[in-house]
Amino acid sequence: MAAERVGTAVVLGGGGVLGAVQVGMLRALLDAGVRPDLVVGTSVGAINGAVLAACPASEVADRLEALWRSPDAAEVFAAGTVARLRELARTRTAAHSAEPLRRALVAQLGDRRIDDLPVPFQCCAARIEDAAEHWFDRGPVVEAVLASAAVPGLLPPVQIDGSHYLDGGLVDSIPLGRAVELGARRVFVLQVGRIEQKLDPPRNPWEVAVVAFEIARRHRFARDMSAVPDAVEVHLLPAGDGAAPRWNSREALRYRDVSGIGRRIDGAYRASTDYLSTVRL
Repeated sequence: MAAERVGTAVVLGGGGVLGAVQVGMLRALLDAGVRPDLVVGTSVGAINGAVLAACPASEVADRLEALWRSPDAAEVFAAGTVARLRELARTRTAAHSAEPLRRALVAQLGDRRIDDLPVPFQCCAARIEDAAEHWFDRGPVVEAVLASAAVPGLLPPVQIDGSHYLDGGLVDSIPLGRAVELGARRVFVLQVGRIEQKLDPPRNPWEVAVVAFEIARRHRFARDMSAVPDAVEVHLLPAGDGAAPRWNSREALRYRDVSGIGRRIDGAYRASTDYLSTVRL
């Protein structure tokens, strides 16, 4: 992709079930007339981003809502304890099967290839064998997205062409830098609300791991933001009040809670619509 040909990029970060906010953000963007020339995603952002890149603008938000509200999506996050223990016993490394997510993706994307999508699309995954950041820019889109969203311990690694991949959030959780590297001149960043919360030193044993994880996922984005050239326009879309639970709350640990999906979509839509009304598009 020639850098000089990229105008507007949409960057979608990771965040598990909190990624529902990106559906509201995308609806607001598309309602405002924004059409991407490039889509870059990581983890749940790769899921949402693939649909954005593959489908007509008039269908994107509805297709994403259908995906997020589907029984397969619910099974991805909300498999029962017995099912999770059975899967963990079978694989020894993952509590959830990837098959429900695969079915949900195939229902929206079929057997399409990244190289044939109407809008250029890339997604990030962490390659296990050499601990490398890998960008999928060709090949079957469903396999690439599954690799990008393979959360360690929750979903199994994905094998593609002899290599094994885990969640892209391990190496680039909010891939702003990739969009700039590819020549984007205007970037809309769709995050899930956590980076808006200030961290505090841990006070309880379980908070130690949470703080370490948040530092690991945020530091690269902060570096990428500070390195954005003056000629590049960056818009960080708001997730809306209450979109992400407080980082050290018990609710933040409930990765399987799908009860707030509708609230998060609606809240992000309102907040992003308000923000975009102040931007010259």
